[in-house]
Amino acid sequence: MLTKIAETASYLKQQLNVRPETGIILGSGLGNLANELTDTQSIPYSNIPHFPVSTVAGHSGRLVVGKLCDVPVLVMQGRFHYYEGYSMQEITFPVRVMKELGIKILIVSNASGGMNPDFLTGDVMLITDHINFFPEHPLRGKNWDELGERFPDMSEVYSRRLINKALEIAADCGVKLQQGVYVGVQGPTFETPAEYRMFRFMGGDAVGMSTVPEVIVANHAGIEVFALSVITDLGIDGKVVTVSHEEVQQAAKAAEPKMTLIIREILKKINV
Repeated sequence: MLTKIAETASYLKQQLNVRPETGIILGSGLGNLANELTDTQSIPYSNIPHFPVSTVAGHSGRLVVGKLCDVPVLVMQGRFHYYEGYSMQEITFPVRVMKELGIKILIVSNASGGMNPDFLTGDVMLITDHINFFPEHPLRGKNWDELGERFPDMSEVYSRRLINKALEIAADCGVKLQQGVYVGVQGPTFETPAEYRMFRFMGGDAVGMSTVPEVIVANHAGIEVFALSVITDLGIDGKVVTVSHEEVQQAAKAAEPKMTLIIREILKKINV
């Protein structure tokens, strides 16, 4: 693991002209933010040593480095999922590489199904906490002290500092932001009505098939995390409707401008 991280980071350092301290992971239907970058360098995942390759529609599968609002950023345009058959170590490997590259803040986005009855399709939710419902844990197995401590604290996985900044931005820009708990599940099936009810009863506000493993590893590595979830469909008790991946992508793209506005403004204030 340590050798692979070092080899991948060394390759990227040779390729990249800048050394960003902020990383961004873009989820399903949310890849257009990378197109707003200036002074860009783009590397397909398939060219990066030891990197997995995204197999899901709506994930471009490339690493883009450039400037957004004059802030150097490293953007993953597409992520990897447990349901694709990758191990937890493979899913979270890019986060390990980000840490080795000097990333201090990680911004994560995803598309999710809303379970909170106050939510509407197209809402953007600040993730304030999560419930890990994956069948595997990304930190199971040998722990390398160089990567993080054996038993990391999880009391503030999602940065309260950045959440507060986002709420200020939303108020100033007149953007409605929801807040809530994200439930991370294995997939690839969407939830049954009974599963939606269970997750809601457990305290979840939205459910999706990503984010939690990456965030756990970022927390383990000491990276500050900020996460947004676009509500692309609803699993509210008594109102569950059929949904497809294509519909999720379309709903995510429609809501993407609100999410990208928050991310742009966060970048402007990140060190303020």
